[in-house]
Amino acid sequence: MARQPTQETVKPGVRVGVRTRSLSPDRLGFIRQLGATDVFVDHADTEEEPDDFNDRDGTATLAVGRDSIPSVEELTAARERIEDADLRLTGIQSLPYSLYGDIMFDRDGKEEALDQITTLVENLGEAGVPILGYQWNPRGVVPMRTESVELRGGADGTGFDLDELEGFDDTDGLAPGLDRAYTEEEFWEYYENFLETVLPVAEEAGVRMALHPVDPPVIEELGGIPRLFRNAENFERAMELVPSDNHGLKLCLGCFSQMGEDVTEVLRRFGAEDDIVFIHFRDVVGTVPRFHETFVDEGNFDTVEAVRVLEEIGYDGVVIPDHVPRMTGDDDWRHRARSFTIGYLRGVVDAVESEA
Repeated sequence: MARQPTQETVKPGVRVGVRTRSLSPDRLGFIRQLGATDVFVDHADTEEEPDDFNDRDGTATLAVGRDSIPSVEELTAARERIEDADLRLTGIQSLPYSLYGDIMFDRDGKEEALDQITTLVENLGEAGVPILGYQWNPRGVVPMRTESVELRGGADGTGFDLDELEGFDDTDGLAPGLDRAYTEEEFWEYYENFLETVLPVAEEAGVRMALHPVDPPVIEELGGIPRLFRNAENFERAMELVPSDNHGLKLCLGCFSQMGEDVTEVLRRFGAEDDIVFIHFRDVVGTVPRFHETFVDEGNFDTVEAVRVLEEIGYDGVVIPDHVPRMTGDDDWRHRARSFTIGYLRGVVDAVESEA
């Protein structure tokens, strides 16, 4: 059966994409069948997740980690494999903590880490991959979630309750592995040094860097670790610290919902400055210090109104389902819940575009 190409004629505006670690033919074919258009590759970090790493030829995963930077050839092979499935490789979802942790804490090894990150940015540019997501969030040091919550029909959603956190009173309240507390100004200084090194390389390579909020947000510090990107004001400071058209936001709507922010106003606020690179489209019930993730159609904010605002601000980019619940019969990628979310978002996007 001949395949009808569609990517060449994808119109500008809001597009629904996915994040995936697997680049197998079955996974890519399934993504295209759902009507998604863009793919962000989840790294398979050989240090953090060795059991998930398969090979270096792009058929199963794309390894991104400390001392494991994909070459131009590997990135190009991944892009071509995705394009052969009538999809677009739009970016790398995120840098793993093993790559930026030493920079974040100003530890020995930070120069080597910076060299590896700038090499990755250069390789992405040469391979024609336009976006690199990243975050400033020490995952594995500060817990991201606590107990799960039962959702409608018995689906499983992740939750967070600050009162359930343990292990931060072992060494004068410090998180495990830390020998001292860090101040917020120290963290801003280390972060600025990161931007001063990486953003000029990104500009030269034609790659946009996209910053994700800390998760969970709002809490000023946990275990002696400042939580810099916990509110909209600190995101504005991040954008102004080293101004660059190649720096923007991986705008996670769920994180801003957890903060108790008006998500539509956040979209207008950063959309006005063209700071939104791509969007994690998810929602929660509740706010910090206690919330749980849920289906995209029943959280704190109105999904339809959020998409209307994207249309209003002229957003031309990708929205990605993220942190979907686990439904009955789901695989590790949560394919059933992800399918529901993609279909729901595509329906909302089409309806809003028809209104416009």
